[in-house]
Amino acid sequence: MLPAPHAPIRLEEFPAPALEPGGALLRTLYSEVCGTDVHLRHGRLAGVPYPIIPGHVSVGAVEALAGPLRDAEGRPIKEGDVVTFLDVHETCHRCWYCLVAKQSTRCPHRRVYGITYGAADGLLGGWAEAIWLKPGVKVVPFPPGLAPETFIGGGCGLTTALHAIDLAGIRLGDTVAVLGAGPVGQSAVALAALSGADEIIVVGAPADRLAFAVRMGATRTLSLEPAPADRAAQVRDWTGGRGVDVVIEASGAPEAVGQALDLVRDGGRVIVAGQYTDHGDVTLNPHSQINRKHVEIRGCWGSDFSHFHRAVALAARHGDRFPWRDLAARRYPLREAEAALDAVERREVVKAVIAVDPSMAGAPPAG
Repeated sequence: MLPAPHAPIRLEEFPAPALEPGGALLRTLYSEVCGTDVHLRHGRLAGVPYPIIPGHVSVGAVEALAGPLRDAEGRPIKEGDVVTFLDVHETCHRCWYCLVAKQSTRCPHRRVYGITYGAADGLLGGWAEAIWLKPGVKVVPFPPGLAPETFIGGGCGLTTALHAIDLAGIRLGDTVAVLGAGPVGQSAVALAALSGADEIIVVGAPADRLAFAVRMGATRTLSLEPAPADRAAQVRDWTGGRGVDVVIEASGAPEAVGQALDLVRDGGRVIVAGQYTDHGDVTLNPHSQINRKHVEIRGCWGSDFSHFHRAVALAARHGDRFPWRDLAARRYPLREAEAALDAVERREVVKAVIAVDPSMAGAPPAG
C-alpha cells in the first residue's frame, strides 16, 4: 500500500471481499511496475485517493466466481483460468463522450484499478496477493500457449502503444520515428513493424534500451547526445531530405513534442502518447512546425477494452518474434515492491514486475 505521496510502501492485511453476482477474485501472478507508479509515488496525478494499492495492469488466476462470467466472445470463464482485465472500470457508456464522441477513454465516470480506486475501496490494485474484480470488470482469458510473463512484459506499454498505432494510420512502406525507448516506445516499435513500416528509427537513451529496440524491430537508432537540430538533420538524411511519415512521441519529455514536429515530413502525422503527466510547457512555432508543414497531430490517452483484447492476441501470436517477455528485466516479490519502484525510477530496468509468488521472482529465464 502507498499511504501518500513520497511515503514508503508498506504491507497491510485486508479482509477477503464479499463477492457480488458477476464479480470474481483473482490470485495474483504478476503486476507491473511502470512509470505511472513513479508518478503516483510523487503525487503527480490528479484525483488519486491515497492510500492506494498500486498496480493497474496485472495477470492472475481465477480463484473464485460469484455466478457465471463470460469473455467478449461468450465463452465461460472458469476457476483456474489465467486472465488479465481492463484496468479501467465504471465507464458509463451513456455520457456525451461515450455515446456521441465515441471516446470512452475520456468518460468522466471512469475509474482505474491501482490509480483512482483507494485502498478504502478494497483490493483494487495488483500489488497484492489477490485482486477483487468488481461486477462489470472486463476480463480477457489467455489463450493456450501464452505465458503470463510475455503479456505482463508488454503490459500497459503494449496497450498504450496499440492505441497510438491505431491513431498513427501507418501504411505499408512508411517511415516511422519513435521518440523514447521505454515500455511504450518499445512496443510501438514492434507494432509499427507489424503494421508494415519499412524504416523504424528510435530516438532515445540509454544505449542498452536502444539496443533492445533493435530486437523489437528498429532499423536505426539515434542517441540523445547530438543536439536536437543535428538529430533532425540526421533523420532527414536517412529519409531523402523529407523526414518521416509518422512520429510517435513516447518519451514523456515535453521537448520531445517539438522534436517530433521537426522530424515529421510535410503532411505527416505526429502521435503524442508520452505526456501522461504535466512536466511543463514548451515553445513551438505554429507556422513553421505545424501549419506550413500541414502536419496532423493526435493526442493518445489511455486504452479501452479493444486494446487489451487485441494485445493479448498479439502477444500470443507474436511473442516469439518480439521479446516482450524480456522487457520485464527483473521480478520482485511483494515484500520488495519499494525496491522495484526504485529500480524503475532510476531507469535501472525498462520495467519491473511484482511476482506475488516468491518462486516466480528474480531474473527471467533466458530466451
